[in-house]
Amino acid sequence: MKLSLFTMFVLFGSISANAQNFGGFGGFQQATNLETSQQWKDVNYAGDDQAYHTCDIYLPKQEAASYPVVIHIYGSAWFSNSSKGAADLGTIVKALLDNGFAVVCPNHRSSMDAQWPAQIHDIRAVVRFVRGEASKYKFDTSFIATSGFSSGGHLASITATTSGTKKEKVGTVDIDLEGNVGNYLKESSSVNAACDWSGPIDLTAMDCGDHMQMGDSSPEDVLLGSKLSEEPDKYLSLSATTYVDKKDPPVIIFHGEKDNVVPCCQGKKFFETLKAAGVKTEATFVPEGGHGMGMYAEENLNKMVAFLKDVMSAKK
Repeated sequence: MKLSLFTMFVLFGSISANAQNFGGFGGFQQATNLETSQQWKDVNYAGDDQAYHTCDIYLPKQEAASYPVVIHIYGSAWFSNSSKGAADLGTIVKALLDNGFAVVCPNHRSSMDAQWPAQIHDIRAVVRFVRGEASKYKFDTSFIATSGFSSGGHLASITATTSGTKKEKVGTVDIDLEGNVGNYLKESSSVNAACDWSGPIDLTAMDCGDHMQMGDSSPEDVLLGSKLSEEPDKYLSLSATTYVDKKDPPVIIFHGEKDNVVPCCQGKKFFETLKAAGVKTEATFVPEGGHGMGMYAEENLNKMVAFLKDVMSAKK
């Protein structure tokens, strides 16, 4: 299937508009009322008045003095700046809450608002916000993980592989990975683990397998304002695999082998790259899994939770 850029805008606009009812791009999930002890909606993590800099915060029903934190990021091919209400609430978020994790679901700037690396600046600001506001929201900052689906999986993954790195030179590109968003610039933006659900990881190799053809301009072209053939180093700067080294936090990967949007070879390459670097990693490649469809079986959600708890235990 080949989609024009206009068709993609219509597709993702429709997804965003229906997100509250269906859970949208994560597999058309049923709406759910999360069982929580406390929750806050539309909290601004940047200290400005922008809706794309807001997040929703959920605390588990089982009350505790503090909670380890997972920042879970929605998928939208980077086209949406307001889909936190569609961030896999009935599946990934519910599983995390049921197992004692606080969950923060942020909005971030879309490719229509700003080009890369604005999106990683926003997620880094969320991490710093979690540390800066820990006492108010009962966050246990000894464990902060990122998680995400599709483009959210990309942002979760690159936050992990650049953890502790503020600036980098990628070929001819000097990239600021930290930014200056928010009021907590002195806080660390490092994370302790990441969960990648169907994310695009190596943006120089999106043709590694069968997938939806995006017409003359792919989502990554729009995000970068460029073309791979013209400025390959920009695409390397967008790729989580570019930054992998042995110091990276653990990463767990889930990808469907029948994903026709982000080919499964993206997840497989990420897994092999992490293993080769000596990073703790696990991967589940679902034979009948699509792009969100068929990915959220209880077995996979349990694997995610077990992985995160294992990482937490190893830190103690």
